[in-house]
Amino acid sequence: MSYQNIVFPQGSKFLVTGAAGFIGSNLVEAILKLGYQVRGLDNLSTGKEGNLSPFADNPNFLFIKGDIRVLDTCLQACNGIDFVLHQAAWGSVPRSIEMPLAYEEINIKGTLNMMEAARQKGVKKFVYASSSSVYGDEPNLPKKEGREGNLLSPYALTKRVNEEYGKMYSNIFRLDTYGLRYFNVFGRRQDPDGAYAAVIPKFIKQLLHNERPVINGDGKQSRDFTYIENVIEANLRACMASHEVAGQAFNIAYGDREYLIDIYQELCKMLGKNIEPLFGPERSGDIRHSNADISKARELLKYDPQWSFKKGILEAIDWYKGNL
Repeated sequence: MSYQNIVFPQGSKFLVTGAAGFIGSNLVEAILKLGYQVRGLDNLSTGKEGNLSPFADNPNFLFIKGDIRVLDTCLQACNGIDFVLHQAAWGSVPRSIEMPLAYEEINIKGTLNMMEAARQKGVKKFVYASSSSVYGDEPNLPKKEGREGNLLSPYALTKRVNEEYGKMYSNIFRLDTYGLRYFNVFGRRQDPDGAYAAVIPKFIKQLLHNERPVINGDGKQSRDFTYIENVIEANLRACMASHEVAGQAFNIAYGDREYLIDIYQELCKMLGKNIEPLFGPERSGDIRHSNADISKARELLKYDPQWSFKKGILEAIDWYKGNL
């Protein structure tokens, strides 16, 4: 793990929002392994209590069932905390097109509540999840901070607004905020079920059950698939970042590019399956190609991702084989 050498002051306390979700639960696990105290906040609307059950008896872990839309809950959760890792949000571009009002409430109002609570409680660093979706229809590759296009979904808009609030809270209120633009994160504990499930866990589960997966569009879309270990490293490095780079957003990816149809064929090979996929219509609001320039995060956060897609997918497959 490339983050094992990151050392925080003794007795440091972390708050992870969205702690029962895919990314949140992995952050909880990593920080507990490093020996620090973690408080988790989640309303369990999309997160799963089972993701936190391995840590239930850990004396360094405390779980609060609560909602980021309630400011008092956010204030309680931030009390005595040094570092906030804010992952609580609703994902999924298609669902945001169906439910824009819910996304406004959860992703924008909820994040603003968390920033305000962190400010009032004197939190040292506020690290929050943004998204590669903020690049919208900007056609150039690789995607580079400061070169964004027109937004294509309410989800993308919520993440752009979060970044603007992050900048404002750093500039006006002196809360050190760091936005992490995740690019297609995958790995252990990512939910393969439901209409809005991410493509990699969905493909793996369907192939393991000998079902024919549906590929939206022609399969020639490309993504910078990013293994969860790289995202954990980015969050911890952001907690150590200098005050001078606060208020900014950073691409968090491996910096590579994989085509969906190639990934599907690779998974078939790894799982020993010979199943032809079905092709469905393209999803509304989706970006066609996505690939990150991670030089800014490398330079300013000392981010150094060690997990390529190939390395990550092997570990992810092992996990799903044992947990599906």
